[in-house]
This record gives sequence, structure tokens and C-alpha cells, in this order.
Amino acid sequence: MTWRKSSFSGHGETNDCVELAAVCGEIRLRESDTPADILTTTPGSLGTFIRAVKAGALDYLGR
Repeated sequence: MTWRKSSFSGHGETNDCVELAAVCGEIRLRESDTPADILTTTPGSLGTFIRAVKAGALDYLGR
């Protein structure tokens, strides 16, 4: 499995970030500092989540 990291991630030892991998039509996500914890989703569900975040639909969760 090939993990991809955002080009916006930092460099060096403190470059923790979310990594993505595509496997058999699914998307797997993990936090680089805890790579054993993997979340699996579909491309459609991930797209819906990203659009909701960008639209501010989940902002209330941080309150």
C-alpha cells in the first residue's frame, strides 16, 4: 500500500499529518504519528465529508 502525504505537510521530525492510500476502491486514512490506526471509507463519503468541512457545516462541533 502506498501512503500519500499532503505537500503542505512540514519537513523534519514534526511533520505529522493525515496520510491517504487508495486500496481496492476504498480510501484509507491515518495520522502519520499513529500509523496503526486506519480509517477506511469510500471516495464518495470522503468527498461529502470534505465538502461539509469546507462549507462550515461541522463548525458547531468545535464549540
